[in-house]
Amino acid sequence: MGELTGAEIVLKVLESQGINTVFGHPGGAILPLYDCLPGSSIKHYLVRHEQGAVHMAEGYARSTGKIGVAFATSGPGATNTVTGLVDAKMDSIPVLVVSAQVPMSLIGKDGFQEADTVGITLPATKHSDMVRDINDLEKTLLDAFRIILDRRPGPVLIDIPKDVLMAKTKYPRYSQNVIKRNPRFESGDVQDAARALCEAKRPVVYFGGGIINADASEQLTRLIRELNLPATSTLMGLGAFAGTDPLFLGMLGMHGLYPANMAIYESDCILAVGVRFDDRVTGKLSAFAPRAQIIHIDVDAAEIDKNKKAAFPIVSDAAPALDLLYEESVKYLKEGHAGREKSMENWWGVIREWQKSRPLKYNLKKDVIKPQQVIEQLYRQTKGDAIIVTDVGQHQMWAAQYYLYDKPRNWITSGGLGTMGYGMPAAIGAQLGNPGRTVVAVVGDGAFQMTMQEMALLMNKTVPVKLVIFNNHFLGMVRQWQDLFYEKRFTATDLTSSPDFVMLAQAYGIDALRVDKPDKLEDSVRKMLESEGAFLLDIIVDHEEHVYPMVPAGAASHDMIVQKETDLLYMD
Repeated sequence: MGELTGAEIVLKVLESQGINTVFGHPGGAILPLYDCLPGSSIKHYLVRHEQGAVHMAEGYARSTGKIGVAFATSGPGATNTVTGLVDAKMDSIPVLVVSAQVPMSLIGKDGFQEADTVGITLPATKHSDMVRDINDLEKTLLDAFRIILDRRPGPVLIDIPKDVLMAKTKYPRYSQNVIKRNPRFESGDVQDAARALCEAKRPVVYFGGGIINADASEQLTRLIRELNLPATSTLMGLGAFAGTDPLFLGMLGMHGLYPANMAIYESDCILAVGVRFDDRVTGKLSAFAPRAQIIHIDVDAAEIDKNKKAAFPIVSDAAPALDLLYEESVKYLKEGHAGREKSMENWWGVIREWQKSRPLKYNLKKDVIKPQQVIEQLYRQTKGDAIIVTDVGQHQMWAAQYYLYDKPRNWITSGGLGTMGYGMPAAIGAQLGNPGRTVVAVVGDGAFQMTMQEMALLMNKTVPVKLVIFNNHFLGMVRQWQDLFYEKRFTATDLTSSPDFVMLAQAYGIDALRVDKPDKLEDSVRKMLESEGAFLLDIIVDHEEHVYPMVPAGAASHDMIVQKETDLLYMD
């Protein structure tokens, strides 16, 4: 046991937990930590804004299943992380932010670049803490890893005053074993839940991002296939069950597929796992699954009955709960239950009719690129094997609808918070966590401009992210709402005064191309995907195109606006 500075201890603890990648930006208070980085095995990536650092950590975490780490200095550096922290909290992403603070003697005295980082970030994180004594530093950091991974994952911020980073103490004092998740079953009547699921005449599985966080895709898939169950996903759950499987109905919710929303509405039993019944899924709560018994599996007991009453509440990590539910269901079905096969055949008949009569579709124009065409072209040329990262808006919904995700962690987006500017930084994090994989950032021209300074990380060929900009010269989703619900008053959504994105890419040394005709799309996408390094594809798309289906705000989830061949709208 020797003596190390606080800065050295931070890096040693990170190394002991398998952290080899960090995103951050230096400043005065955190300089002692940065001064030690050259002697560490950790690779640091210099961001241009601390919000980008946290989004990169999120993309890294979501694509690898590991903890993402970001550094920030005191004051504005730390406050710049708040958006990313809230985003990670809403989507349950395992992220650690290490921020520096002014020296202890200046705390509370309005010192230069002082801010109450813990006070500001307490509601933005799963846990936030300041280390005031060098002797507490190692344990506090190790506890942070435990808190991040325990039960429902989420972000933690540890604030360290500059003098604590410079002080010395003995190290190590604690075990250096890697802290891991400990999946466990806590409570719930699985036997009765299995009986209800097997006896249901119109069952549906509704799953979300909790499945991916828990690495429970295998267990989910086994249960769905064994019981021949229709399955639908939240935006965050895409990829947890294969998008090409005939049992998959597609995404549900505000921009969900017609068969998925209707199956939920008509269901008599819903297995909800790793979901929180958020408003973008349920629409009008009282009209959501009005005739269904709900089996709700969630690792966070606070989510049970929060929005929708569960007939069978199960508090557990997803994997052990699904294992038990599978075993009980198989046992129950082996006893023989006349009529189940016939009732499931009837139920699937209804669903297949919905799929036939209300498919996902759009109308082509001869000389205008439709956004859906772009996603379909990406899917064909990547063969569904790319990591797709999106920003927030119309492009996000089209990427969710038209790209079929067969594996977990191939789909990365901001769900709960809906953070514009998330896409490119998160894609950078995903690329660095998955060297050799194709990573495509699908972004809108509005969202892209919120964090476009992070193109600086793409200036060399070591981070070969492919940037696809859906350039419709508008804040597309806001414009859609203005068109449908605000009598076409397009206030503050026109983005025609935007940079030339191709010239901007070239200024950063990134290859780029603009395409504005459908007959040029295929070759342009191919050129982008075959490029050695980062590439920006500026695609001029139809600015009048809307995302359908759409559930209006406050409406029931089965009251969808859908598109007819004539471009007329109707309500079901």
